[in-house]
Amino acid sequence: MAAQVAHPESIVDTDWVAEHASDDNVVLVEVDVDTEAYEQGHIPGAIGWNWTTQLNDTVTRDILNKEQVECLLGSSGITPDSTIVVYGDNNNWFATYAFWQLKIYGHADVRVMDGGRIKWVSEGRDLTTDVPSVEATSYTASDPDLSTRATRDDMLGIARGETSSAMVDVRAPAEFSGELLAPANLPQEGSQRGGHIPGATNIPWLTAVNEDDGTFKSVEDLQAAYQGKGITGDGPTVAYCRIGERSSHTWFVLSQILGYDNVTNYDGSWTEYGSIVGAPIEK
Repeated sequence: MAAQVAHPESIVDTDWVAEHASDDNVVLVEVDVDTEAYEQGHIPGAIGWNWTTQLNDTVTRDILNKEQVECLLGSSGITPDSTIVVYGDNNNWFATYAFWQLKIYGHADVRVMDGGRIKWVSEGRDLTTDVPSVEATSYTASDPDLSTRATRDDMLGIARGETSSAMVDVRAPAEFSGELLAPANLPQEGSQRGGHIPGATNIPWLTAVNEDDGTFKSVEDLQAAYQGKGITGDGPTVAYCRIGERSSHTWFVLSQILGYDNVTNYDGSWTEYGSIVGAPIEK
């Protein structure tokens, strides 16, 4: 018998979305790396969130605060009882980042569409450029539960041996080695130094998805990929990348699919850590 996803309530497939997209309590949200992709065509009924302006505080370089979350969800016509289904390009980089933040603020029913935008398009399913009209709501969020978020101080404590945690650097090998400061197709900026946090294990985020359609690999394949490199979930585990979105994808895999209990995402990641004066790094 195949191993089961630890939290099946966190994932839906494209068939489920096609069947339930128009349900009254379902809200589809597209979040793309390419912030113009939504306007070029999206799943009918889906609203679009811009990760650069709507999923972080652009002044403080922080995740959204409670008031900002309430404003975003309320203006999107979402209530605490809504089933939010997030999806996006690049195999759901920023969809999982949205999922992570929504869980921090206590939204009960959030799901990721497996395979994201690419799978929906590859199956020849309908797209539209029509932007749905939504009726704003008054949304009340929970106080933030930051138990899934790692900070700079947390990472410095691990790097200096003051605390213990497995670390997964989900960037490409050339970023891990210090050859590149960012993915090859993105501007080479964001940190002062290249390399990785001492003790981190390099398991690129792409390890978790099937090459043909971007869906998550089987539980057995994921267990082999992570446990085979010592990421077993037996203790604390933290994932990081360059800014925190690719690592949210790995956080989702480890926490929602494999069911690891103590997994955090280092939002800020190498752009912050690689610029800290005196922070230990390896190349």
